[in-house]
Amino acid sequence: MAERTREQVDNRARHPRIAAPHVRSSDSTSDVPSEILARFLHALADPTRLRILEHLSRDGELHVSALVERLGQPQGRVSAHLSCLRTCGFVRVRQDGKFRYYALADHRIPALLALARELARPNAAAIASCIIATRHDPPEET
Repeated sequence: MAERTREQVDNRARHPRIAAPHVRSSDSTSDVPSEILARFLHALADPTRLRILEHLSRDGELHVSALVERLGQPQGRVSAHLSCLRTCGFVRVRQDGKFRYYALADHRIPALLALARELARPNAAAIASCIIATRHDPPEET
Protein backbone atom coordinates (compact mmCIF):
# COMPACT_ATOMS: atom_id res chain seq x y z
CA MET A 1 0.00 0.00 0.00
CA ALA A 2 1.37 3.42 -0.92
CA GLU A 3 2.29 5.75 1.90
CA ARG A 4 -0.02 8.67 2.51
CA THR A 5 1.49 12.07 1.92
CA ARG A 6 1.62 14.55 4.78
CA GLU A 7 -0.91 16.71 2.89
CA GLN A 8 -3.39 13.80 2.66
CA VAL A 9 -3.07 13.15 6.39
CA ASP A 10 -3.47 16.88 7.14
CA ASN A 11 -6.52 17.07 4.84
CA ARG A 12 -8.17 14.22 6.72
CA ALA A 13 -7.56 16.02 10.01
CA ARG A 14 -9.04 19.28 8.64
CA HIS A 15 -11.86 17.63 6.74
CA PRO A 16 -13.41 14.94 9.01
CA ARG A 17 -15.72 13.62 6.28
CA ILE A 18 -12.69 12.34 4.40
CA ALA A 19 -12.20 8.72 5.22
CA ALA A 20 -9.56 6.34 4.01
CA PRO A 21 -11.82 4.43 1.64
CA HIS A 22 -11.17 0.95 0.42
CA VAL A 23 -10.78 1.78 -3.26
CA ARG A 24 -11.34 -0.68 -6.06
CA SER A 25 -11.42 0.17 -9.70
CA SER A 26 -14.01 -1.35 -12.00
CA ASP A 27 -11.64 -0.63 -14.90
CA SER A 28 -8.21 -2.09 -14.34
CA THR A 29 -6.72 0.15 -17.05
CA SER A 30 -7.76 3.33 -15.24
CA ASP A 31 -5.25 5.13 -13.06
CA VAL A 32 -8.13 6.82 -11.19
CA PRO A 33 -10.52 4.34 -9.60
CA SER A 34 -14.24 4.85 -10.18
CA GLU A 35 -14.83 5.48 -6.48
CA ILE A 36 -12.33 8.35 -6.45
CA LEU A 37 -13.74 9.83 -9.66
CA ALA A 38 -17.23 9.65 -8.14
CA ARG A 39 -16.04 11.58 -5.07
CA PHE A 40 -14.35 14.14 -7.33
CA LEU A 41 -17.58 14.65 -9.25
CA HIS A 42 -19.61 14.65 -6.03
CA ALA A 43 -17.67 17.76 -5.02
CA LEU A 44 -19.38 19.43 -7.98
CA ALA A 45 -22.79 18.11 -6.93
CA ASP A 46 -23.64 21.10 -4.76
CA PRO A 47 -25.12 24.36 -6.11
CA THR A 48 -23.07 26.51 -3.71
CA ARG A 49 -19.79 24.86 -4.68
CA LEU A 50 -20.66 25.30 -8.36
CA ARG A 51 -21.45 28.97 -7.77
CA ILE A 52 -18.11 29.41 -5.98
CA LEU A 53 -16.31 27.93 -8.98
CA GLU A 54 -18.31 30.13 -11.35
CA HIS A 55 -17.42 33.28 -9.37
CA LEU A 56 -13.75 32.33 -9.32
CA SER A 57 -13.89 31.52 -13.05
CA ARG A 58 -15.40 34.91 -13.84
CA ASP A 59 -13.74 37.16 -11.25
CA GLY A 60 -10.39 35.49 -10.60
CA GLU A 61 -8.89 35.32 -7.12
CA LEU A 62 -11.35 36.33 -4.37
CA HIS A 63 -11.17 36.89 -0.64
CA VAL A 64 -13.51 34.79 1.50
CA SER A 65 -15.56 37.89 2.43
CA ALA A 66 -16.16 38.65 -1.25
CA LEU A 67 -17.48 35.11 -1.79
CA VAL A 68 -19.68 35.39 1.31
CA GLU A 69 -21.16 38.62 -0.06
CA ARG A 70 -21.72 37.25 -3.56
CA LEU A 71 -23.27 34.00 -2.31
CA GLY A 72 -25.36 35.55 0.48
CA GLN A 73 -24.44 32.70 2.82
CA PRO A 74 -22.79 32.61 6.26
CA GLN A 75 -18.99 32.69 6.34
CA GLY A 76 -18.79 29.30 8.08
CA ARG A 77 -20.81 27.59 5.36
CA VAL A 78 -18.78 29.20 2.56
CA SER A 79 -15.54 28.19 4.30
CA ALA A 80 -16.75 24.58 4.58
CA HIS A 81 -17.51 24.50 0.85
CA LEU A 82 -14.11 26.04 0.08
CA SER A 83 -12.44 23.38 2.21
CA CYS A 84 -14.14 20.65 0.19
CA LEU A 85 -13.16 22.29 -3.09
CA ARG A 86 -9.58 22.69 -1.92
CA THR A 87 -9.34 19.09 -0.70
CA CYS A 88 -10.59 17.83 -4.07
CA GLY A 89 -8.20 20.03 -6.03
CA PHE A 90 -10.61 22.54 -7.54
CA VAL A 91 -9.30 25.64 -5.73
CA ARG A 92 -6.06 26.82 -4.17
CA VAL A 93 -5.62 29.22 -1.28
CA ARG A 94 -3.14 32.03 -0.76
CA GLN A 95 -2.59 33.52 2.68
CA ASP A 96 -1.83 37.25 2.84
CA GLY A 97 -1.50 38.28 6.46
CA LYS A 98 -4.74 37.34 8.14
CA PHE A 99 -6.62 37.13 4.84
CA ARG A 100 -7.17 34.06 2.68
CA TYR A 101 -7.64 34.38 -1.05
CA TYR A 102 -9.05 31.59 -3.21
CA ALA A 103 -8.52 30.96 -6.91
CA LEU A 104 -9.10 28.12 -9.34
CA ALA A 105 -6.42 25.45 -9.02
CA ASP A 106 -6.59 24.46 -12.69
CA HIS A 107 -7.25 26.57 -15.79
CA ARG A 108 -9.42 23.76 -17.24
CA ILE A 109 -12.18 24.11 -14.62
CA PRO A 110 -14.21 26.71 -16.61
CA ALA A 111 -14.17 24.33 -19.60
CA LEU A 112 -15.31 21.47 -17.34
CA LEU A 113 -18.24 23.58 -16.08
CA ALA A 114 -19.15 24.63 -19.63
CA LEU A 115 -19.07 21.02 -20.84
CA ALA A 116 -21.25 19.92 -17.91
CA ARG A 117 -23.83 22.59 -18.76
CA GLU A 118 -23.74 21.61 -22.42
CA LEU A 119 -24.29 17.94 -21.58
CA ALA A 120 -27.06 18.69 -19.06
CA ARG A 121 -29.00 21.16 -21.22
CA PRO A 122 -30.86 18.67 -23.47
CA ASN A 123 -31.75 16.49 -20.48
CA ALA A 124 -32.52 19.21 -17.91
CA ALA A 125 -36.15 18.17 -17.31
CA ALA A 126 -35.27 14.51 -16.89
CA ILE A 127 -32.36 15.36 -14.58
CA ALA A 128 -34.64 17.57 -12.47
CA SER A 129 -37.07 14.69 -12.00
CA CYS A 130 -34.44 12.02 -11.21
CA ILE A 131 -34.90 11.02 -7.57
CA ILE A 132 -31.77 8.87 -7.50
CA ALA A 133 -29.54 11.82 -8.48
CA THR A 134 -30.77 13.76 -5.43
CA ARG A 135 -29.75 11.08 -2.95
CA HIS A 136 -26.56 11.62 -0.99
CA ASP A 137 -25.93 7.98 -0.20
CA PRO A 138 -24.88 5.54 -2.90
CA PRO A 139 -27.46 2.95 -3.99
CA GLU A 140 -26.94 -0.46 -2.47
CA GLU A 141 -25.32 -3.01 -4.71
CA THR A 142 -27.49 -5.99 -5.60
